[in-house]
Amino acid sequence: MAFMGAGMGKKGILSCEIKDVTELHKLYMPFIENGGVFVKTKNSYKLGDEVFLLLSLMEEERFPVTGKVIWITPLGASGLKHPGIGVQFADNSDMEQARTKIETMLAPFKGDQLSTETM
Repeated sequence: MAFMGAGMGKKGILSCEIKDVTELHKLYMPFIENGGVFVKTKNSYKLGDEVFLLLSLMEEERFPVTGKVIWITPLGASGLKHPGIGVQFADNSDMEQARTKIETMLAPFKGDQLSTETM
């Protein structure tokens, strides 16, 4: 996964490139209202910060995602987790399209036993 970010107070711009369905499984957060994705970054964010994310899925589709930070995994977290943030998708039709695409890609995937970057 390629990632980068620029912490800008309450606003932020991130890029997230997910290359395969295994990685998508590890980063997608279906248990969050409207869906969400974990983005690896070492930049500092606070819960509630608004972010703009350019999400690339398997070099197939790109989605501009708006959302807010609802999860933070700090640098040095236990369990060998990567530092980063969980971004909850905004409640709008553009995000519904991204969520539907992600869930369609994950539907045939049999990776339930794999660990994720979140829960």
